[in-house]
Amino acid sequence: MRQWETAYEKWKNDEGLDAHLKQELDAMHDQPEALEDAFYRDLAFGTGGMRGVLGPGTNRMNIYTIRKAVNGLAHYLKNHCVNVNDRGVAVSYDSRHMSKEFAVETAKVLGAHGVKAYVFNTLHPTPLLSFAVRYLGAAAGVMITASHNPPEYNGFKVYNEDGGQVTPDEAAAITEAIQKTEDELSVPYLEQEEIEAKELLTWGGQEVDNAYLEQLESITKLDADEQEQTKDLQIVFTPLHGTACDLVQRGLDNLHFHQVDVVEEQAVPDPEFSTVDSPNPEEHQAFTMAMELGKQTNADILIGTDPDADRLGAAVKNDTGDYAVLTGNQLGALMLDYILRHTDPKLLPNARMIKTIVTSELGRRIADSYGVQTMDTLTGFKYIGEKIRQFDATGEAFIFGYEESYGYLISDVVRDKDAVQSAIFACEMAYYWKKQGKTLYDALQSLYETYGYYVEDMISLKLTGKQGSEKIARIMQAARTESFTDIGGVDVLAVEDYWTSERMVAGSSQPEEIDLPQENVVKFLLKDDCWICLRPSGTEPKLKCYVSVRGDSEEDSRKRLTKLKTAMDHFLHRTQS
Repeated sequence: MRQWETAYEKWKNDEGLDAHLKQELDAMHDQPEALEDAFYRDLAFGTGGMRGVLGPGTNRMNIYTIRKAVNGLAHYLKNHCVNVNDRGVAVSYDSRHMSKEFAVETAKVLGAHGVKAYVFNTLHPTPLLSFAVRYLGAAAGVMITASHNPPEYNGFKVYNEDGGQVTPDEAAAITEAIQKTEDELSVPYLEQEEIEAKELLTWGGQEVDNAYLEQLESITKLDADEQEQTKDLQIVFTPLHGTACDLVQRGLDNLHFHQVDVVEEQAVPDPEFSTVDSPNPEEHQAFTMAMELGKQTNADILIGTDPDADRLGAAVKNDTGDYAVLTGNQLGALMLDYILRHTDPKLLPNARMIKTIVTSELGRRIADSYGVQTMDTLTGFKYIGEKIRQFDATGEAFIFGYEESYGYLISDVVRDKDAVQSAIFACEMAYYWKKQGKTLYDALQSLYETYGYYVEDMISLKLTGKQGSEKIARIMQAARTESFTDIGGVDVLAVEDYWTSERMVAGSSQPEEIDLPQENVVKFLLKDDCWICLRPSGTEPKLKCYVSVRGDSEEDSRKRLTKLKTAMDHFLHRTQS
């Protein structure tokens, strides 16, 4: 009997199996491919925690895989943190199917270990969980979310005592602890009534919300008098059926942005995200209803947050009067410029801007012009959070962090990307430029005129299941072993392999060392500040190919981008077969 069949038989014959999961499992009895995919491995716990499709099986999100993960986390915390039982773990959840149930399961397993759980009594954004860990002095945090994944997904993210996503070393240690639990069906837990009676489960939220909003008032660049004035800015906001509705509105109201229209159909939490194809503000279709409302209200800016409110999208009027959705690179560059032009020049030499290796180089050019050092990290905001933590020892000052996938952080009271503070800040920025007689689109064109026309795009291959994983492995191997002198007619200057931590410069026989953690990423540095990066997603069954160009005009950049994407399309399809 194959390994997956053994696991399947164990679940099928377990008399105590959850009734709903048993019903689903019984319905799959004549679907061997579906059963193999559900049981061929344990759902992986990586640096972003674990994320997967809901359903029965060891490779699915369900109460048993949650219990196993929490059991390992509890053992890890007791071995690596002090006073864990009393400090406890902060737990939050979003609007997805089973999110609150998984949050309670987390508390039930922690309770069996004698560890207190502070659980939000309503769904809350991911950045509030990060803030809560620090505010409560908790030993760790758990967020139940699959971010902007399709409705059939959910996830389990772990935060360290600093409020940041666990680092690779921490994740490896937690994974080791999880793997010591051999039987996910027999993890010890206490019932909810028992942990409540023993005060091992505390429900809360309002105090943390108020403390968070109070902190956000300090990030504004407006002077004291202007903060108290009613702002002439027409805003449309959509939380895309997620968690941000209340906090974003309260934060805007605190700064006297009162002209806010919410897309009511998308203000209601909905695990099916029924009004959008995908609840992802990176995708333009997510703004369809916001644009319709914006046209009715003549809005200056449209803002949208993903379901767990760690990503922000924004749309503004372009030179033809239509709404254009800004990319994460564009909005991040605008935020950085706004911050630096309002920062005391005496503070800039010690200031640090942090971005990921797949984020546009436009941010570096802006930071350089102000004498601010840019630090690069691997993809994922966990690495930005880790850098901020290191600043506590080095004395360097965090000024801004962002990544191309619509994640930004202005204030380090949170140690993860934060769409709530970013939404408020983006509106303040739009208000500032409106007073100058400009839109954010106008401000962006000024950046391009000053620093060069940067354009980015991404090719995303969805390769699911075991066969998909094998295809991704073949593509990455080809990227490492094939010799490239040019891509799409643009010369290759160097190849960076983050798995070996080596950079091979064209014409050189000896590699240079890359001082970043090991990760399965290959990046091609091309002539004229262009680059291409290949990276398997850590949270979805996808291979991502990032393409970035710089030109003297939009037309020049678009032509280069098309050539590079065409060349990479050919490479990706050729090497996966």
